[in-house]
Amino acid sequence: MNSPDARELMLLAGERTIAERGPHVALRDIAVAAGQRNNSAVHYHFGSRDGLIAAIIERHQPALESRRTELLAEHEASGAPDSVAALVAILVRPMFDVPYAEGSTHYARFLEQARAHPAVTGPNLNEKRWQTTRVLVARLYHALAELTPAQRRYRLQAMTTVMFALLADYERFAQPDEGERNDAREGILAMIVGLLSEPVRTGDHGAAVRASGSNPPGIS
Repeated sequence: MNSPDARELMLLAGERTIAERGPHVALRDIAVAAGQRNNSAVHYHFGSRDGLIAAIIERHQPALESRRTELLAEHEASGAPDSVAALVAILVRPMFDVPYAEGSTHYARFLEQARAHPAVTGPNLNEKRWQTTRVLVARLYHALAELTPAQRRYRLQAMTTVMFALLADYERFAQPDEGERNDAREGILAMIVGLLSEPVRTGDHGAAVRASGSNPPGIS
């Protein structure tokens, strides 16, 4: 149980089992799925269920953030404006490839299942490890200039829910043909852009968009 491989197996098994059965799956079932004979293996490696979920996020975050940093640098070097479409592409495109290059098979479905967990929905974007994501969220907020601050905040929060659902379906129903995969990816990006940028019609100011505060979500 002390092997470094055991912890990696626990992360992969936790991701897959939570993706398939939800975040409240029995921890002993995750241990069994990882091939661990000790039913307390999750507590041994991660301290708790919350620790496991946070560790699964942390397993992928450095590589995702690194790729977003590269894409943002390319965008800035091109001199292109900070359009909603450009910023969404930088934020979302790494999700199509990076986790799977690291051996994952169920990461998007894991995020869909665990999206209400603070490690998924409430990271402190002021922390250095989220630096590029913080920049992208802040620029998206400012790119939605035609919306009120409350509307911008609400849409950026809703974007997370929609993005995880779309990515989970992309992962769940993966197409073997590269052309179809590209079409699906572009469709996902377009739907997220539409969610963020669709103008509000007169009289559409519902109570749901009257969230307090004027900063982007996750940034205090």
